[in-house]
Amino acid sequence: MLGTKAQLIKMAPVMRLFRRRNIPYNFIATGQHKETMTGLLKDFNLPQPDITLYSGPDITSPLRMFAWAARILFRSLTSRKQIFGNDHNGIVLVHGDTLSTVLGALIGRLAGLKVGHVESGLRSFRMFHPFPEELTRRITFRLSHILFCPGEWAVKNVSHMKKTIIDTGCNTMIEIAALSKDLSARTDHVPKGIFCLASIHRFENIFNQSTFRELIAHLEQIANSTPLVFILHPPTEQQLHRYKLYTRLEDNPRIELRPRYSYLDFAALLRKAEFVVTDGGSLQEESSYLGIPCLLMRKATERQEGLGGNVCLSRLDSRTIRNFIENYSEHRCPALSCDIAPSEAIADEVDTYR
Repeated sequence: MLGTKAQLIKMAPVMRLFRRRNIPYNFIATGQHKETMTGLLKDFNLPQPDITLYSGPDITSPLRMFAWAARILFRSLTSRKQIFGNDHNGIVLVHGDTLSTVLGALIGRLAGLKVGHVESGLRSFRMFHPFPEELTRRITFRLSHILFCPGEWAVKNVSHMKKTIIDTGCNTMIEIAALSKDLSARTDHVPKGIFCLASIHRFENIFNQSTFRELIAHLEQIANSTPLVFILHPPTEQQLHRYKLYTRLEDNPRIELRPRYSYLDFAALLRKAEFVVTDGGSLQEESSYLGIPCLLMRKATERQEGLGGNVCLSRLDSRTIRNFIENYSEHRCPALSCDIAPSEAIADEVDTYR
């Protein structure tokens, strides 16, 4: 059961492997990012969802999110047989740390099925950084029966829990990073010269006006020395307009404001970036696999990938940010590889529930 674009990207290797190994499954979409999932399904040659719990526009505001959550929970509780049939021996897989994750785990529990949490065991140990992800992870740990953890550190974080814990070795994102190189993508949108790739979209960053204004000022500072391509998520663009910052950025000849791309087009852009500025965990991971310098605009992170290497955790400290901008090349690292296929460990366990 998946709801967001990032979840579908990271579960694509698992779904593709299920098909190759003839493991039957139903793809249930919560509809949290329904509009942006369509291109991904085509990119990775995946089927359309078997069941979609919500068919409206993408959820881009807190108020709309609560209404959406109540709607899909009500539908799931009243349509259990339609969604899951009469099978009480199956397993519901959920991924990550979004509201779709918690709802999927809760719905699976209420349906009397086993729940498996992919990308489990990640912790920042700070309840409000990131928010609400640290909270949703802790709830999902407790609702799940099987925890698929991407490495020893994640395993250790949940080792005290009476759950089935499976170490997948690393994150499925590393499989996607490798796969994206083999899939065709256009390159006409990639700047010819050097550029910084920026993406800021986290709730605690864009809905706090003072924090958001500081982050935008840092991006403008970066643009003074390196041309900047700023990928705008819909909530980010809304907040830029709300705080009257959009026109200022649009008028800056060193900054390009661009809409979100399909995953493959974005991956092509990422591979050519001189360095990355982001507050996203998935982009932190992917930049670490590619060895691209990454400035992480967060106070804390639940992910270990790249820390102490290509990734600089800013903690939103101006001096740390300035030091990275001036010395980002020191964070460039060789591209990483993982000999283990995380999706194989997940498929092996799921195969026992046929």
